[in-house]
Amino acid sequence: MSIAKYEIFQTVIELGSLTKASESLNISQSGVSHAISSLEKDLGFSLLTRNKAGIRLTVNGERMLQYIREILHLNEKMLQEAAEIKGLEIGTVRIGTFSSVSAVWLPGIIKKFTDQYPHIKVDIAEGKQEEISRWISQGIIDFGFLMLPAADLEIFHLKKEPLYCVVPETHHLGAEKSIKPNALIEEKLVLQNSTLKTIRNLFKTNKLFPEISLQLDDEQAVIAMVKHSLGVAILPEIALHHLPEGVKKIPLSDDRAISSIGIGSLSFKSLPPAAEKFIAASTLWLNEHFT
Repeated sequence: MSIAKYEIFQTVIELGSLTKASESLNISQSGVSHAISSLEKDLGFSLLTRNKAGIRLTVNGERMLQYIREILHLNEKMLQEAAEIKGLEIGTVRIGTFSSVSAVWLPGIIKKFTDQYPHIKVDIAEGKQEEISRWISQGIIDFGFLMLPAADLEIFHLKKEPLYCVVPETHHLGAEKSIKPNALIEEKLVLQNSTLKTIRNLFKTNKLFPEISLQLDDEQAVIAMVKHSLGVAILPEIALHHLPEGVKKIPLSDDRAISSIGIGSLSFKSLPPAAEKFIAASTLWLNEHFT
């Protein structure tokens, strides 16, 4: 069995189509089909089912996919290690991230990284907290930026984020310079799922149980709900990089009103060199801009 077959199989699964995999890999569709058929012959059972709706993994295909991802991960790590021995800096780093980090941190981090390592490719997958954690566990990405805490992963802490209340400008709390948690007890809260646990713990510590009216994934959707007077939001500072007219942010006055952002990985010791370099560049950029 060859690594090339594994790469083709993984690309087909990720893109969900033989045609898209063919275009992505710049090989013929018949070449893709032949590679899959050859891999199935090597293993002795079918990996995919094909119908008008597209392709789908068989039960056995699902079992093999995890091993194939691990083999490709180790192969990439080996090639990058070999390149380092030869004095080269090449490879691919696969990152999971969420929208706030993509907008506020990643442009500066990637600029710093690519200036130093112009021949290392950066692949970015943006998703929800649960998706990023799943991609890490499945070996689809090397690591991911996450709101902490994050279960079942090794964590590298990056930055503490103060929490802010977001209110309509006409709200009765809009004139306050800071807002204590007990001032929100009668408010309908609009919260982001990624910080829900942190905020619930904050209120629980203060023996407060306000109404959570809406729970959403995207911070811009949360802010839009506030703008339409559907509630008061609590969001980390990084999520407030672009506030529309009609809303304002006010610090939440409590020493425990802090969320944290970090990097999650299955094992930092087993990361490829390119991923280690990207984490180092991220830390340096954050130290330069947030100290």
